[in-house]
Amino acid sequence: MNRNGNIYTFVYASVMVVLVAALLSAASIALQPKQKKNTEIEKKQNILASVHIETTAKDAEKVYAEKVIKSYVVDMNGNEVEGDAFLVDLKTEKAKPLSERKLPVFECQTDEGVKYILPLRGAGLWGPIWGYLALNEDMNTIYGANFAHQGETPGLGAEISTPIFEEPFKGKTIFDESGKLVSIIVAKSNEKAPEQHKVDGISGGTITSKGLQQMLADDLNNYQNFLNKKKMKP
Repeated sequence: MNRNGNIYTFVYASVMVVLVAALLSAASIALQPKQKKNTEIEKKQNILASVHIETTAKDAEKVYAEKVIKSYVVDMNGNEVEGDAFLVDLKTEKAKPLSERKLPVFECQTDEGVKYILPLRGAGLWGPIWGYLALNEDMNTIYGANFAHQGETPGLGAEISTPIFEEPFKGKTIFDESGKLVSIIVAKSNEKAPEQHKVDGISGGTITSKGLQQMLADDLNNYQNFLNKKKMKP
């Protein structure tokens, strides 16, 4: 075959494309178990971070096994149902009718008692946001929070994943004195709200802040029957 001809060039390019695609596909398949493991470890780190337990990639699994004493799935009525809380995909569950959703719960032992960790998922300005909210045993007072995002603006909406935004959630309450679930108001600078239910929003990140506020309201409402049942238990 004439190496200077168009046919040779076309065949050579085609073979190279197929070869590179095959190599990339093989590499992707080979790396999948490691990628899955890294995702699981990061998730465990985030769950623990919501109760102020900092870990590394090396010790996260050990600490998680020690501290998370129980995990389970509940339905919208607050009843336990079959399922593995750690494996529940909130994106998939959000697409289902509320009556069919699985709601994960993690119980974590801390130096200040057992904390109940609820996973959250919502929408920011540029993509999904998610996180974990830890409640004290009164099922009302927030013990800690950990948030993350896919593509919020650095220096603005992306600040939801920083301690300066997360730490003020501690000590806030999600029910008012009458027992009504009011969640948390992520307030703009000129917005008034009861202090016990308010945290300051991010300057310049209003849409992300309000998206996080909506996420809290929606997902805590889904857990409301569970929270009320736990509050009634001695």
